Amino acid sequence: MDAFGPAERHLKMVREALGVSVTARDEVVRVSGAPGPARAARRVIEQMASAAKQGRSLSRRAVLELIAQGVDDAEGHAGLLEDLGDGDRMSVYVAGRRVEPRTENQKAYVEAIRSHDLVFGVGPAGTGKTYLAVASAVHLLKSGAARKVILARPAVEAGEKLGFLPGDLEAKVNPYLRPLLDALQDMVDFQTLKRFMASDVIEVSPLAFMRGRTLNDAVVILDEAQNTTRGQMKMILTRLGQRSKMIITGDTTQIDLPDPTESGLIDAIRRLRRVRGVATCVLTGEDIVRHELVQRIVEAYGGEGPAREASDALREAGVWTEDGGSYDGDG
Repeated sequence: MDAFGPAERHLKMVREALGVSVTARDEVVRVSGAPGPARAARRVIEQMASAAKQGRSLSRRAVLELIAQGVDDAEGHAGLLEDLGDGDRMSVYVAGRRVEPRTENQKAYVEAIRSHDLVFGVGPAGTGKTYLAVASAVHLLKSGAARKVILARPAVEAGEKLGFLPGDLEAKVNPYLRPLLDALQDMVDFQTLKRFMASDVIEVSPLAFMRGRTLNDAVVILDEAQNTTRGQMKMILTRLGQRSKMIITGDTTQIDLPDPTESGLIDAIRRLRRVRGVATCVLTGEDIVRHELVQRIVEAYGGEGPAREASDALREAGVWTEDGGSYDGDG
């Protein structure tokens, strides 16, 4: 019986889930990588070999459960969840260049993700709030600090109704999830991303599918959170499980709800602004890293209707948007 599955698929799962190097040759398995993930990988491989000796065949789900147990049992794993690399440096690359925060507010944002279990990242289009959140999640996954990344968005229409879009449910919600997939595809090669998604190591899902779940050992990112209702926001916040982080991103100048002041994002920032372990980071037009015209466009639209109401609501919550920065519930 093959201890490591057909074509060593189980070893590939260990390699991808824990971010370690695993080679098997002449019945000898070698593991290398960061200490915590390497210990977890060795433990999983030992259990797979033991099952094979007993004549038992392990399913893909059984191997994933072994990986989760191995991470939990590996000495020092708890400290890994705090590790986002050397300062604000992440082991995530796009086109051969390391993904790094470029502005002071972006650095504060990445630091908040490193040091807090719940972070709100608020800012206009192009400030990197979603991109840096995804990069941080990929880094934590590669380092073995998390065994799962969950990316979610509310399916709120901006001018088009879901019912009029062609295709089945998956085809209907795919346009809402596309920006998250685009960020992932920048940072993870296609074949690896395909395997991660097939094995549920990376999950991209509409917000509604999160109801009733407990999300352990995961980095959870909720994007476009300005379009959540208060009830939806409470639902996703209470999904946070053991050894997990949650990053909530949104642009309060682009609220598609009938009443912008009812946004679950603004409500949550108000309610949680003094809660220990929660950080709110505000990015501004000065942090926009897209085309220079985007900054001018954001400035041109910044003072109108819903955008002004949302900014006023953030001011009332004690989160000032003029200069941006990081606001810690501990202080």
